[in-house]
Amino acid sequence: MNVLADALKSINNAEKRGKRQVIIRPSSKVIVRFLTVMMKHGYIGEFEIVDDHRAGKIVVNLTGRINNPRFDIRMADLEKWTSNLLPSRQFGFLVLTTSSGIMDHEEARRKHAGGKILGFFF
Repeated sequence: MNVLADALKSINNAEKRGKRQVIIRPSSKVIVRFLTVMMKHGYIGEFEIVDDHRAGKIVVNLTGRINNPRFDIRMADLEKWTSNLLPSRQFGFLVLTTSSGIMDHEEARRKHAGGKILGFFF
């Protein structure tokens, strides 16, 4: 299965159970970048990458919520997807993978880049 989907499901399950931390295995660059975007906007606390000489693991401190869709979107359709997936224009972020890297929807709009929705949180 998809490594990012597994990581997001682990975070979501731990959040629903009221856990303060979750351990994500295996570690990957995509997961680290996704968590960096979430941390930048304050939806999770700090996270630590632990090298166990295998596939690695990430320890994440939880504070927010997340979902995991996968939709290809064009720059012109970004506003439509934002209004469909987020509850309000004032808060929440779509996380996209674009040719310029993994970023939130506001940064993608500034760089004028479309891509694939990795997830969203609010």
